[in-house]
Amino acid sequence: MLDNMGLRRPPYGVISITGTNGKGSTTVMCETILRHAGYRVGAYTSPHLIRYNERIRLDGRTATDAELCDAFERIDAARGNVPLTYFEFGTVAAFALFHAAKIDIAVLEVGMGGRLDAVNAIDPDVAILTAVDIDHTSWLGHTREAIGREKAGIFRHGRPAICGDPNPPEVVAAEAARQGANLLQIGWDFQIERSATDWTWRFGERLRCGLPHPSLRGDYQLYNAACALTALEMLALRFPVTQADVREGLLAGVIPGRFQVLPGRPVRVLDVAHNAQAARSFAATLKQQMIPGRTLAVIGMLIDKDIASVIHPLVDMVDRWYPATLNVSRGASAAQLMEFLTSTGKCAPARGFNDVHQAYAAALQEASEFDRVIVFGSFHTVGDILAALGEA
Repeated sequence: MLDNMGLRRPPYGVISITGTNGKGSTTVMCETILRHAGYRVGAYTSPHLIRYNERIRLDGRTATDAELCDAFERIDAARGNVPLTYFEFGTVAAFALFHAAKIDIAVLEVGMGGRLDAVNAIDPDVAILTAVDIDHTSWLGHTREAIGREKAGIFRHGRPAICGDPNPPEVVAAEAARQGANLLQIGWDFQIERSATDWTWRFGERLRCGLPHPSLRGDYQLYNAACALTALEMLALRFPVTQADVREGLLAGVIPGRFQVLPGRPVRVLDVAHNAQAARSFAATLKQQMIPGRTLAVIGMLIDKDIASVIHPLVDMVDRWYPATLNVSRGASAAQLMEFLTSTGKCAPARGFNDVHQAYAAALQEASEFDRVIVFGSFHTVGDILAALGEA
């Protein structure tokens, strides 16, 4: 389809980003830094929280209904009998809109895995692998080695392959060597140095000092930011950026549903964490956020996720649970979530609800101004609340 529509070899630069967690955050950091440098940037991300349009950004704005429908119609006319999945249709549409908008560079978030993902039909100038952990096991395998092999499939011969996982599976280096990619590993080829007020990125003799912590919360965001800076360093001859561009881009890069703190009291934190690694990071960041009261947790998840591994890191810090049924095809019921909570053997009081809205309303009603309400477990869970609040 890309060949048929003249989109297979784009005239713009391409950064492709994969990873179990962190790829959305890394995408937005690359995007905002490049836009502050004056480049026209296209960004493709998934899934969306509320509206499909969120998946395609053209120089900082979401694609309009008219633009998307026009792209879909052109794809439908050009495809003949070629079958396309939902995600493939959207991916071709993104490339078509990027071409029409005459962007300078695209930042592409892989949907799932890497090797067989539709995004991988385009050869990136730089590939980023943020982190490898257990998720989507039905498609990618049940071990970090198997999943790492799939994600390393976005690497390309003779081109930079940046890995931000401090302890990657061995297969990542093996795949980079097999493909002839130039692997750059955090902790070896590029480093981060932290302080209480700022941080430093180091790549050989190249330094960026006194950098602000990203607006996206969590210590792990420094790993994502370091990947973004290393990718931009690899593209510096075509797309140079200044220290001011980096600073402004790190501060401007925000993405809904990633440790998103809503204004007002009680403190309300929304996070799309839905796998073990993301839950551990979410829990660690919650521990850094000091509150005088209790933590009340609204959770909604898909049944094919490792629910026990997501619950476990948060069990000791939650004072009351509000499990909610996700009313989507793969949604877990409140009763099923209750079973997982009970199985921990040290679960705080819990009461199930028919949907996320009921659970959230109950948590707010029972919370004092000194408490904290957290909402997590799925894009569907967070998206439902943001849609109701008009926050995204």
